[in-house]
Amino acid sequence: MKIVCGNSNRALAEAIAAYLNLPMTKAQVRRFADMEVFVEIQENVRGEDIFVIQSTSFPANDHLMELLILIDALRRSSARRITAVIPYFGYARQDRKAGPRTPISAKLVANLITNAGADRVLTLDLHAGQIQGFFDIPTDNLFAAPVMVRDIRDRMDTSRVMVISPDVGGVVRARGLAKRIDAPLAIVDKRRERPGESEVMNIIGDVSGRICVLIDDIVDSGGTLCNAADALMEQGATEVYAYITHGVLSGGAVARITASKIKELVITDSISATEAVRVSRNIRVLSIAPLLGEAIGRTASEESVSSLFD
Repeated sequence: MKIVCGNSNRALAEAIAAYLNLPMTKAQVRRFADMEVFVEIQENVRGEDIFVIQSTSFPANDHLMELLILIDALRRSSARRITAVIPYFGYARQDRKAGPRTPISAKLVANLITNAGADRVLTLDLHAGQIQGFFDIPTDNLFAAPVMVRDIRDRMDTSRVMVISPDVGGVVRARGLAKRIDAPLAIVDKRRERPGESEVMNIIGDVSGRICVLIDDIVDSGGTLCNAADALMEQGATEVYAYITHGVLSGGAVARITASKIKELVITDSISATEAVRVSRNIRVLSIAPLLGEAIGRTASEESVSSLFD
């Protein structure tokens, strides 16, 4: 069993390797002068069970190409089995035809990974669970909920906590976490009454006097979260926290969240934190290395992965 990583999140890969008490496999992933990706595996991997750790986060296309070329290099080096460990699966938001003449990019990326030579995929909190079916190889979708639940229990009075779904589409995810901590559930219903008018936020549920915990899989611009926090505070919530698996945080998202009514945004290290995230006063990063490390160890020894979430 060997661990290989690209350039997207080396810190997470090293933390996973440390959890498994394994050295990182020596590999060179660099660019030619014209920015073509060049990969060289600098150890013998013949007959080995290889786990390639690579999030397809910003710059998404570069990191996706690194992943594909790493898989191809390992396949041509006679690796016995190649598992693509993708903590953040980019292009997951393009999982259906949202309009006429638009692509289903998540399926295309699944085909690319499969055709590159991956034997299985291990990922975390897919934007839509059905993306597992886009792959024609075994795919395990892990959940960050157990890590978040431990953190919430350690830091909050759970008798006052109310779990909030920031939109109707995230209700299943929020309900699952609410059940784990035996907390009630509320939903933010956002709608745009007319083109050009701002969104109206309606809260389905009584949040008065509650510690509100917003749950979602991706925070990108942060606009929805900040608006939801404003609406919750107006309805009498005492504090608003947000627990999000993947901190994409593009553009001015960090500044927007820092200036918002969100007391703390908690993200995982599925995406490597930028300097702005590291110095932000109200953004904190939870490590998912133990969760991924345990799942990788169980996959290698052919043990149950789903029992991690029972």
